[in-house]
Amino acid sequence: MSTSGGTDRDRANRGEEAILPPESALVAAESGGGTACRTGNADFIVKGTPAFRLTVLSMFAAGFSTFALLYCVQPLMPIFAKEFGLRAASASLVLSLSTMALAFGLIFTGPLSDAVGRKNVMVTAMLGASAFTLIGVFSQSWTLLLILRILVGLCLSGLVAVAMTYLSEEIHPKDLGFAMGLYIGGNAIGGMLGRLAAGVLVDFVSWRVALGGLGLVSIAVTLLFWRIVPPSRHFRASPQSLRTLAAGYATHLRDRALPWLFLEGFLLMGGFVTLFNYISYRFLEAPYGLSQSIVGCVSAVYVAGIYSSPRVGALADKFGRRRVFWVVIGVMLAGVLVTLASSLWVILAGMLLFSGGFFGAHSVASSWVGRRALKARGQASSLYLLSYYLGGSVAGTSGGLFWHDHGWPGVAIFIAALLVVALIVGLHLIRIPPLEPVPPASKI
Repeated sequence: MSTSGGTDRDRANRGEEAILPPESALVAAESGGGTACRTGNADFIVKGTPAFRLTVLSMFAAGFSTFALLYCVQPLMPIFAKEFGLRAASASLVLSLSTMALAFGLIFTGPLSDAVGRKNVMVTAMLGASAFTLIGVFSQSWTLLLILRILVGLCLSGLVAVAMTYLSEEIHPKDLGFAMGLYIGGNAIGGMLGRLAAGVLVDFVSWRVALGGLGLVSIAVTLLFWRIVPPSRHFRASPQSLRTLAAGYATHLRDRALPWLFLEGFLLMGGFVTLFNYISYRFLEAPYGLSQSIVGCVSAVYVAGIYSSPRVGALADKFGRRRVFWVVIGVMLAGVLVTLASSLWVILAGMLLFSGGFFGAHSVASSWVGRRALKARGQASSLYLLSYYLGGSVAGTSGGLFWHDHGWPGVAIFIAALLVVALIVGLHLIRIPPLEPVPPASKI
């Protein structure tokens, strides 16, 4: 009987890809993907199977619901500013406080999922966010609305923190970039339709009716998700303590690549939220003077992200994340510079470039974090997303200062500065070597 090693050598002699044990397969995936693992032991979900289709459909639906609820308030900022007597920077708090709460919630929900299970946390999070959105419909004060949006953000942290970890645990390493890209495509569609529905409906009904409708849709999506998401195959509950949490975070922060990826999340999301926070103010003013419903339709540029996230994820699986990541950041930078033009159609073309680059970069960074962190992946995902949403909160509100003082050129240059730093970091990541396989323990 041939041994496992002999079998691998025979496969290599026939020109086939050697089968690696799971940990070595994860290491190989971190350096570019495409290395098979022993499915008999790891039982990963592979592309083309019913389980894969069910998994990506359920996670696509979850991403849709999450980002629809999170970003539906963005095109309503001018409405809030008028109704509650606010400046643009103050109105942006309706989104910035949600993303900030989401960011800090990730510190707890990621480790919580390590203890009680991925699916339980995700379903509870989606239900809670839907409920607080519906309650916000009846808010009569700006302060109460902000409090409820904070609660929405805290709830959504349970889904956002766990989704990346769930996919990293269940999907075969060679297919992870594609699966993560599809999940992020769901994020893009949710963000697009949430903005689009709220922005268009508010020209015909009140913002309360628009938000109420989205809350009801989210409850329906949550029930669908609960019914079809496959149970975890690789999750093993691990009791959490302050000592184990601190050790896990310290491990990730000492890694040569992960802290740079966390910084990338901050910079990329900061630029993305800032652009969409203030572009609506630009389009509502002269010389464009567009209606609120037309401005809401601008979110259709998200279609570029729906296309780019799985495509770029697949390219990263094939060629390696280091070779692809900095390129899509460069696409983002080119897109924001194009928006400095005065032609409406040229501006929209720049927004398409920017959105496609952003979702592509996010899909690469997300899967890179999941592959780089071989232990305590829930905490690694939490740290990345903590930085990601903090970037949206801090830069998204800070951009209002540039809008008030310098108009759109000031906002665009602010975003470009963030992306130049992100590009430099992306080029630095090329020089960091991939993880080395851990040699198997010797047999006695």
